[in-house]
Amino acid sequence: MQLFRPAISLFILLTLVLGGAYPLLTTGLAQWWFPQSANGSLLAVKGELRGSSLIGQDFTAAGYFHGRPSATGDKPYNGLASSGSNLAVSNPALDQAISQRVAALRQANPQASATVPVELVTASASGLDPHLSPEAALWQLPRVAQARHLPEQQVRELIEANTQRPLLYFLGEPVVNVLQLNMALDALTQP
Repeated sequence: MQLFRPAISLFILLTLVLGGAYPLLTTGLAQWWFPQSANGSLLAVKGELRGSSLIGQDFTAAGYFHGRPSATGDKPYNGLASSGSNLAVSNPALDQAISQRVAALRQANPQASATVPVELVTASASGLDPHLSPEAALWQLPRVAQARHLPEQQVRELIEANTQRPLLYFLGEPVVNVLQLNMALDALTQP
């Protein structure tokens, strides 16, 4: 009985500290210091929720930039089924999927160069990646500009304005958040 009393007391103390006080403290600090991030990095336009800047969306219309393919099972960008395709480079199914994606992209983007950026035909490790390289966005520029009846230079400037660059050049590559770019495109072309 002597051993149970300190063990139970320590269990209750650690439960209160680590199961109650610590989560409340970290949640409170996150809400105070980083409220946008702590609440899911949600993006809204005129009070209407459009999505999270952390999860890609399935844009298929010609007037929108398309993101990376999603390998999340039954529906694209399903956060509950986050995963990569897990197909090896030597797997014929991967070759077939990439060939189909390349053919579809070339058909949808006849004005673009013949070389399709690799990230437009391969899924990310999570299947939820919301970013593209500026080069992949620029590859889609002719299709989007034509569908929106905008000059290519104006769409190019929009891509440049929505390119996120690393603080220091060796810390990463520049990326474009596809949802934010498409929201900026909507804001540009809607009355």
